[in-house]
Formats: sequence, C-alpha cells, structure tokens
Amino acid sequence: MIYLQLFWAYLKIGLFGFGGGYALLSLIQYEVVEKYQWLSLSEFTDIVAISQMTPGPIGINSATYIGYTVTGNVFGSLIATFAVCLPSFILVLIIAKTYQKFRSNSSVENAFKGLRPATVGLIAAAALLLMTPTNFIDYKSFILFGVAFLLLWFKKIHPILLIVLAGVSGLVLY
Repeated sequence: MIYLQLFWAYLKIGLFGFGGGYALLSLIQYEVVEKYQWLSLSEFTDIVAISQMTPGPIGINSATYIGYTVTGNVFGSLIATFAVCLPSFILVLIIAKTYQKFRSNSSVENAFKGLRPATVGLIAAAALLLMTPTNFIDYKSFILFGVAFLLLWFKKIHPILLIVLAGVSGLVLY
C-alpha cells in the first residue's frame, strides 16, 4: 500500500509542480510531512539540503531520497522518481508535437508569460515553508551566504569549490 501511496503522491507532485524543483518543495512538503506524515519537518529539511548538494534536479533527488527513506529500499526510490518524472515526460512529448503548430499563437505566448509569476510565488512559498524556528537563518549563515555569493559573482570561483568551502566553514563555525 505504501508504494501505491508513494506513487500517487509523487505523480500529483510531478503533474502540478510548475517552475522546477524549488517550486515543487511546497507540494512535496505538504504530501510527505503534512498529509502522509512519512517524515518530520526536520527530516524533510535535511533531505532538501542533501538534495541541493547532490548533482541533478532537486525534485528528482528529493523523490529518490524520500522514496528510500519511506520504504527502506531502492524500489521505493524508483517508484517515487518514476512517478515524479512521468507527467513531465508525457507533457513534453505532447507539447513537442503541438508546439511547432501553435508557436506564434498569442494565447500560447500569454500562457507562458502567466506561468512566470506563479513560479516565483511557488519558490517563495518553498522558502517560507523551510524557514521554521529550528531552521531560521542566523547571522553566521547569512555572512557565509554573502561571502559565497560575492566570491561567485566577482571572483568567478567554481560552485563546487564554493560548496566545499562553505561546508568546511560550516564545520568550523558550528
């Protein structure tokens, strides 16, 4: 039964999650923490952090980790990952077939323009959901973020090196 619930939850997440992985986080948090209560908010936050650090899209990474955590085996990971990817795969196939035909249609252009603010709102909702009293950003984290941002922007340091340096700095600071 857990596999069916996992498949259904991630199928809905994949179907209704517009705007990429960060926009999916609020939907994932609702399904996994609030609705099914498979994870605590703290565990969810840890999985989000791990998903951000590993290569690949955060939505797929979190589906893989959560699928494994919930079921305790790789089959759960495969179910969740497949379910979250399936709607996008089907929609891309359909859109690719029809996009060329309606490319210059003003309604299609306006629909894509209308999705932009919704995407920003979903990403902001994900950020607000992750800002709990236990996960609130302290001044050390803010300074670490600022230094990393400046190094990336002005010195063009590779992001992987910045992640390693931030990890080492976090170990030293905390």
